[in-house]
Amino acid sequence: MITRDLFPLLQCPTCRSRDLYVADDGLHCASCTHIYAFADGYIDLMPRDTTYGYVSKYVSDEAELAEELDYRDLAPPLLAAGVRDRALRRMLRWRPSDVALDNGCGTAKHAVWNARHVGLMVGSDPATLFADEAVATVALAKADSRSLPFAEDSFDKAFSIDILEHFPIDVIDDYLAETARVLRPGGRMLAFSNTREMSPIQPIINLSRRLGRLFVRAGVYDFSREARRKSDHLKSLETWEDVLAAFDRAGLRPVRVVFWNSLFTTFVEHVLMKLGEAVMGRMKDEGGRMKSANPKSDHNDSEVPHPSSFTLHPSSDGIAREIRARRRMRSQLRPGSPVYYALMGVTLLMELDLWLFGWMRCGSYFILVEKPRSPG
Repeated sequence: MITRDLFPLLQCPTCRSRDLYVADDGLHCASCTHIYAFADGYIDLMPRDTTYGYVSKYVSDEAELAEELDYRDLAPPLLAAGVRDRALRRMLRWRPSDVALDNGCGTAKHAVWNARHVGLMVGSDPATLFADEAVATVALAKADSRSLPFAEDSFDKAFSIDILEHFPIDVIDDYLAETARVLRPGGRMLAFSNTREMSPIQPIINLSRRLGRLFVRAGVYDFSREARRKSDHLKSLETWEDVLAAFDRAGLRPVRVVFWNSLFTTFVEHVLMKLGEAVMGRMKDEGGRMKSANPKSDHNDSEVPHPSSFTLHPSSDGIAREIRARRRMRSQLRPGSPVYYALMGVTLLMELDLWLFGWMRCGSYFILVEKPRSPG
């Protein structure tokens, strides 16, 4: 969404001038004369004449990933995404007057889910894999986090979900420094990421992983999509001390930390949900379409077949099968539907990991930090 409310926050990402004006063909910088075009629901605010050593695979492989990620339609905040989102809301404590930044927003799903709680929600990412609902409801910018196109002290709140583990140290430092720059004094940032540290209860957690590997060897499902999604995880912040040092270098003060020891989560993600996806992803008729249990539905994908109407057979099309399953599941996630309530129950089960074990240091963490106010 391109909204006038965004323009007062902007500065030129190339020369950092605030001498900008709007014309039919885009946003113009009067200082360096660059033009930042209006695209379909977002502004292209990438810095011009700039080359970076590190480029995310979501930028370099954007066209290839566009179909694989199945990003355009958003489901409600459920399962692991739901746990992240509920923690985000609890820790940031939105106010109706907040101007908020989702820095590295991806599809901008968390921005969409939280936009109604704030005055203005802004999403920023160098890749434009924005969900349709984000394009309609969130102020979006195609931008690089090393040179954010926003003026100093523009935002009350910012958040970073599943971002820092992708970057080398120098990029992390630039990312955090830029986030700190655009936060107002007293403004807060919530980051979710992970280090290389193991949980104290890792041997118990690994039982679910071993069970999942048995199903993989049996050909019931695979983790190829997850492996592709995580293939560029660097985890340059290897320990918790590294995390604290990085935020300290950016001048951001820790306020609260919650660790995610994934005892219940691992069972859900490696066994329960993968089995469900394997089942739903294989429900097809002879023509390759989804199989419906309702003979009057003419194979409408919104119908749910009875479990007895299909069987599991090993297959090599894991990614396509998983996308089919997730699309089919989304079609059943109407508010108040049995599927919605079932997945909300599973989400709350996963959230127990935070309530029961959030004090126990491990690799995955939520950290809330604050930009200090100026003395006096």
